Amino acid sequence: MFGIIYKIVQIQWLEGNQFRDEAIENAIKTFEIPANRGNVYTADGSLLATSVPKYDVRMDVAIIPKRIFNRDVLKLSKAMSALFGKPVIYYENYFKKAREQKNKYLLIANNLSYSQFEIVKEFPILRLGTFKGGLIVNQRTVRGYPLGKIAARTIGYDDHRGESGIEGSFSNYLKGHVGKHLKQKIAKGQWKPINDENEIDPIDGLDVITSIDLNIQDIAHHALLEQLENYEAEHGTVVVMEVKTGQVKAISNLARTKSGTYYEERNFAVWETHEPGSTFKLMGMVAALDDKLIDTSTIIDTEKGMISIHGKKIIDSHRGGYGKITAAQVLEYSSNVGMAKIITQNYGSNPQKFIDKLHSMNVGKKLNISIGGESMPKVPEPKSKNWNGLSLAWMAWGYGVEFTDLQTLTFYNAIANNGKMVRPLFVKEIRDQDKVISSVQPEVIVEKICSQETLIKVQALLKNVVKNGTAKNIYLPYFQLAGKTGTCQIDYWKDSGTQYISSFVGYFPAEAPKYSCIVVIHKPNKKFGYYGADVAGPAFKKIAQKIYVSTPLYESVTRFDTFKNAQILKPGNQALTQISKDSLMPNLNKMSGMDAIALLENSGFRVICEGYGKVAYQSIKPGDSIKSNKIIRLKLL
Repeated sequence: MFGIIYKIVQIQWLEGNQFRDEAIENAIKTFEIPANRGNVYTADGSLLATSVPKYDVRMDVAIIPKRIFNRDVLKLSKAMSALFGKPVIYYENYFKKAREQKNKYLLIANNLSYSQFEIVKEFPILRLGTFKGGLIVNQRTVRGYPLGKIAARTIGYDDHRGESGIEGSFSNYLKGHVGKHLKQKIAKGQWKPINDENEIDPIDGLDVITSIDLNIQDIAHHALLEQLENYEAEHGTVVVMEVKTGQVKAISNLARTKSGTYYEERNFAVWETHEPGSTFKLMGMVAALDDKLIDTSTIIDTEKGMISIHGKKIIDSHRGGYGKITAAQVLEYSSNVGMAKIITQNYGSNPQKFIDKLHSMNVGKKLNISIGGESMPKVPEPKSKNWNGLSLAWMAWGYGVEFTDLQTLTFYNAIANNGKMVRPLFVKEIRDQDKVISSVQPEVIVEKICSQETLIKVQALLKNVVKNGTAKNIYLPYFQLAGKTGTCQIDYWKDSGTQYISSFVGYFPAEAPKYSCIVVIHKPNKKFGYYGADVAGPAFKKIAQKIYVSTPLYESVTRFDTFKNAQILKPGNQALTQISKDSLMPNLNKMSGMDAIALLENSGFRVICEGYGKVAYQSIKPGDSIKSNKIIRLKLL
């Protein structure tokens, strides 16, 4: 007896506070409420990624007063039936059985949109709230991609997969700040909110405006896809960059599945390094010209299209060779023998001079772009153990070096940009709704990669490659292109035999460059073709044509300007749970139907939509006062 009395005193008084704290800790817990991530937009205001709120609604049936339950259970069942479709008797039996079992966590509906949740919480009984109506609400957010898989690997994801994309690299801006909500444990693994209000409300993340242009992205994606399908290729990449700013206007990375379809597997343009083949010849030509070791008129004897260096043959694709030609023609005809002779004869006694010249032009260095996942390029050093008598000659025509496609494009973009090398940019602005928090300005990597004299010469050479050289099949007399073909042999040591990487990189229009572009297609089916001019060149031509010929030229107005005089309703904002009376209707004119519906439904409106395309009519005029739960009619054309 004395032992029991002692134990009671010990538990109740001596250790009571500790046990009470542990009981509260086990029964009541603070849960984090994830903030809605900021949206990711294209440069023209189309929604690429957004956080969509989803709601799970449950009910503590045991807490509802008997009088209220008996009076309104039939009304609640009818409301449930009208919204979700099951018979009234099903719901009535469902609620009564739960009442008998004193169920404190009965599922009413899950995965509801905001507009559905607003309807459900006004149902009989539930409208009485947490303590009388037993209402239990769990809110979460899911990431939605209104435009599907466009540039999926560049956008990234809001989890571990997004580390090499915009979602991961700009997560500090996008993620916002979590909120806090107290919950009480009611059963094994089940918790319900204690209060209707949050202890700390979450703060939504900022929006990221990318450099992607939806129209150019669509053009580039489909041009690449068509060539991949035509040549049954393994995978491919296309990147379109704005010359002056370095803004990436389109990027597509497609890989072939076993069924023959294509999807965004990896961001090959940023991650994958490979031997570039003949597109590297421009780097060697710029180096030799800028060091004044040759001129474009220097005669190079390509002999009969084949030479031997240390027992290894270098062969031109043109049978019989080109004989004696100028250095300019070496690049135009893409002579392997000619480039090998130019580099070995002028740098053979001091190969380090060639390597240093490449480094001075940022060739062989990372671009340090804003999204993660960029691979380190490879340029061998004469002092390294892997350097041998073949290294310099092989480098001359694009072997033994490795670059990502974006790194190769950046060099060609510098040629188009009058020698100024700018860093590729994927993001234009960070916004808090319609307020610009920061703007991303062009970043110069190298102010001038070579002399103006050299620039003028190589710019003329790249035009002649298309007009008279290996890419004359894509020549357009009314719209001048400039660039270089590339055909690189790979896997020649494997049982499956030699495979190829076909590429074309350049810019357009040639006289006043606006965009640079690279198209790279890996392992095309050899029975259909494999030369860069045949496989990658036509895709480059189609992209250039459609951007500058097939589509009208105009200055686009961003959606943010459209909203200048109207309140933007952002999913997950406090405004969505209680819209003030002076809220204004946004101007939805010419907004894509997909974006308009997402904006309105996430803001608590019911939308009735007719047609396809962009908004041509809205039932509530821009600037008019609006209230949630209103029906808004849209007509799309």
